[in-house]
Amino acid sequence: MAPGLLNISNEDDIPSSTLAGSRLPISDIKIVGFETYDLRFPTSLDASGSDAMNPSGDYSAAHVRLTTNTDLTGHGISFTIGRGNDLCTAAARAIAERLVGKTLGELTADMGRTWRYLVSDSQMRWVGPEKGVVHLGLSACVNALWDLWARYLGKPLWKLVCDLTPEEFVACIDFRYIVDAITPEEAVALLRGLEKTKAARVRDARSNRAVPAYTTQAGWLGFSDEKMVELIRSNLAVGMDKFKLKVGGDIKDDRRRLKIARDTIGHDRMLMVDANQVWSVPDAIENMKKLVEFKPVFIEEPTSPDDILGHAAIRKALKPYGVGVATGEHCQNRVIFKQLLQADAIDYCQIDACRLGGVNEVLAVLLMAKKFNVPIVPHSGGIGLNEYTQHLALLNYICVSGEKSLLEHINSFSEVLKHPVQTKDGYFVTPWEAGYSVEYKPEAIAAYEYPSGSFWTSEKGLGIINGPKA
Repeated sequence: MAPGLLNISNEDDIPSSTLAGSRLPISDIKIVGFETYDLRFPTSLDASGSDAMNPSGDYSAAHVRLTTNTDLTGHGISFTIGRGNDLCTAAARAIAERLVGKTLGELTADMGRTWRYLVSDSQMRWVGPEKGVVHLGLSACVNALWDLWARYLGKPLWKLVCDLTPEEFVACIDFRYIVDAITPEEAVALLRGLEKTKAARVRDARSNRAVPAYTTQAGWLGFSDEKMVELIRSNLAVGMDKFKLKVGGDIKDDRRRLKIARDTIGHDRMLMVDANQVWSVPDAIENMKKLVEFKPVFIEEPTSPDDILGHAAIRKALKPYGVGVATGEHCQNRVIFKQLLQADAIDYCQIDACRLGGVNEVLAVLLMAKKFNVPIVPHSGGIGLNEYTQHLALLNYICVSGEKSLLEHINSFSEVLKHPVQTKDGYFVTPWEAGYSVEYKPEAIAAYEYPSGSFWTSEKGLGIINGPKA
């Protein structure tokens, strides 16, 4: 059965509130246009998101809204941190044009072919290829298409994917460039091997015990010690007992902050650190040796995200100390992930829902990580990014890895979303709304569209626009 004609006979699995109304045949749903929005949220005002490489970002979204000949719409984003979001929005516009006039049926009948079609505009591809601004624009469009498909079926994105047969799942992926790491036949066999135990993992999803959470919200580099301690304690009080702290400033300051954090968290709870690419390979090794006493599970982005052999060297040096290496939030495509895995360069594979080219490419990386036996720990953050990654962690657990994916939780500006992520007792609450969970409230778009939104024309907004460029 082609993915575009997915069997939806098991609708009784889905709460009735999420089901779509009467549907036209999928072949009659036509994309007739799109809208794009450059949305920027002023996280720089309170230092949320601050780290060693990015001291003062305004978390942003290049937002695409696909419109159809019905009232059905598809919403997609790509995540940035401020300036340059307009470039990603422009790239998304150029790529979205390739969807107009096509039906949802033809696009979803062979999602692997559709993905390759969207990356095959040779003139746009020249300014990538499959990386950077163009790839970020692509991800917004691909994510919007998957959102549209899931809304049509009345399913959350994670369940749409989990309901695919192994053959349908694999058909969503463009295997060009990765067949030397995993073939379609190997991928189908891998997925089939998990079919018999899938129902038990779906039960975990139903009981909100499928995706364990950790928080970075207390660990931003720009926060005072007092604020860090206050946020750690407030998270512990609601059952959030795993934390990540930013490092990469002065190493003495890193040590001081980690000691305070460890004393507050306790010495048996999970702690991770993130240097956001700021170190050279030798510096990463030497600095982490000075931090091992605080028992970090991993160091995230210890050096350039493109330095595969550098990550391998850092991993080899830190292995005797029990510190793993994680990377992926700036990993530009499935090819770099392939090489990181082939080179034994990472202990944790950090897929990003927007840096990669949307859901299709994420599925490819999940399969490679499973074959190489490297656990998935998605990168979150962003205002909307966490809403995406909850779905990716769920589908990875249920149908790809069979192992729970620890997932980062950040809740800045969650009020601007119609369906913000929820956590309870240290786990993500499973989303059941139809689609991919990222839809902004109209009033949020009116306030934060850049530069004409009501916030950006206010005194505070103009202060950021006209202020120093960090």
